[in-house]
Amino acid sequence: MRRKASLVLLACAVFCAALAPLVRWYAFPRLARIPANQYQDMVLEARNATLLDYGTLRAKKVPKVTIVQTLKGDVEAAKKIARTAGRPVVVWDSLSYVQGPDGTMVSKVPERYIFDAHSQDPVHATGEMVDGDPVKREGIEFKWPFLTQKRDYEYFDAQTRTTNPIHYRDTRTFRGLTVYYFEQTVPWTKVPMPKTMPVRGITPESVARTGTTRWYTTVRRFWVEPVTGAPVYGEEIHQEELRGGTLLGGRAKVTAFAGHVKMREDYIDHTVDLVRHNRTLVLALTSYVPWGSLGLGLSFLALSLLLEARARRPQDPAGTRTQEPEPVSA
Repeated sequence: MRRKASLVLLACAVFCAALAPLVRWYAFPRLARIPANQYQDMVLEARNATLLDYGTLRAKKVPKVTIVQTLKGDVEAAKKIARTAGRPVVVWDSLSYVQGPDGTMVSKVPERYIFDAHSQDPVHATGEMVDGDPVKREGIEFKWPFLTQKRDYEYFDAQTRTTNPIHYRDTRTFRGLTVYYFEQTVPWTKVPMPKTMPVRGITPESVARTGTTRWYTTVRRFWVEPVTGAPVYGEEIHQEELRGGTLLGGRAKVTAFAGHVKMREDYIDHTVDLVRHNRTLVLALTSYVPWGSLGLGLSFLALSLLLEARARRPQDPAGTRTQEPEPVSA
């Protein structure tokens, strides 16, 4: 019975040893994916900001500028692109909607972002765009990959339509979570006018005819939870200017928007709670189950060897039995 039990334990040890790498290297890439039907929104605010009054074309201080960002997954488009790409794909339709203190629209910029559901690498397909302009993204946007590393990444900037490094600076603690802090500075760059302007009758084409151009710079900061790759907090020191042309009445430039944009407090709390939950699921696939299976396999192996040793009994070597002496005849 002991020998049979040891064989069963040995089989369990082999199974657990095989399960550990299987979960980590096979199941994890297939199970840890961004859902194609994800929907989320985020509200950011810039308090005591500077905003252009398009009626007078004069910059003025305002108590608050609000940016509402929404992401909505297009499931059908993702399925169609995935069949061609040969890998799971997520298609996000996003909208960045900026409104002034009175609730009036300042700008709205739609995007379509197509990326690999596990690695977050961009996938190039028809429909990839920013504000109606076709783009070919390089690098990440919105989210870092699972198991984020302490290194620089390439990050796509939607305003300039370019990719620039975003630098790992240090490791910090944010709301009880260990996070990696990343920072990117985009220098002053000439950028397109938004397709939707805040004043009826004014279009990017009509502004271009005046010779006035739009320029932009920002310092982008993210606090990223490394297991999930999800930013738990973000902010930007954002500046936009209109420069030159007859639209400004002889002035060299005027501030269109300047402010320190931060996530609203209630959205921070919601994001941190969501990331805590998802972090546990990712750790189960990358750490808890693989290492637990390996440890359990070693335990089964040790117990199997112990039972096998006890099952064996010492035996007398052949030919060591004492023979009785034969009688001696006189």
